[in-house]
Amino acid sequence: MSAASDEWRAQSACRDTDPDLFFPVGTTGPAIEQIENAKAVCDECEAKQPCLEFALTTNQDSGIWGGTSEEERRKLRRQWLAARRRAS
Repeated sequence: MSAASDEWRAQSACRDTDPDLFFPVGTTGPAIEQIENAKAVCDECEAKQPCLEFALTTNQDSGIWGGTSEEERRKLRRQWLAARRRAS
C-alpha cells in the first residue's frame, strides 16, 4: 500500500466509522476523549502509515490522520520536509 495510490483507503479501519470522530472541535475537554477514541481506531488499522504519509504529503491540517493529531502532524511535517530537502 502506498500513499500515492488510494489503495490504502479501502483497507482503512475508519472507512465504516463516523468521520466526525476524526475531526474533534478543540483540543481540551470532550475533544481529548474524542482524539483518544479516533487514535484507538488508527492503532488497529493496517493503513495507518500510508494514511499518515498522505496527510503529510497533502498537508492535512485538520483532524486525526494516521494516528496523529493536528499538532503532532505539524511537528512531523517539519521533520519530514527537512528530510526531503536534505535528500534532494
